[in-house]
Amino acid sequence: GVCTRVYTTTPKKPNSAMRKVARVRLTNGKEVNAYIPGEGHNLQEHSIVLIRGGRVKDLPGVRYHIIRGALDTSGVAGRNQRRSKYGTKRPKPGQVAAAPAKGKKK
Repeated sequence: GVCTRVYTTTPKKPNSAMRKVARVRLTNGKEVNAYIPGEGHNLQEHSIVLIRGGRVKDLPGVRYHIIRGALDTSGVAGRNQRRSKYGTKRPKPGQVAAAPAKGKKK
């Protein structure tokens, strides 16, 4: 689908965070909210994304996840464990120590 709005929202009690969420218009015409997993992302309005099912328990109305590493969504930089879930390529041997800084957006 196509991102119509990329924003952050707060989870329901007792949790506290700024969760990254995108409003996505699907090819079947529906508009859904989809969660952007991982640290940092490159999504903006008009980005083309692939979504999968799976709700976020502490975000009401968010029933889908965006798949990292597919279409316009980049993988998570500096991820070494559970990489396949975050679309991160295998690091070259010897580059283990040089992990890039975590992407933080207000």
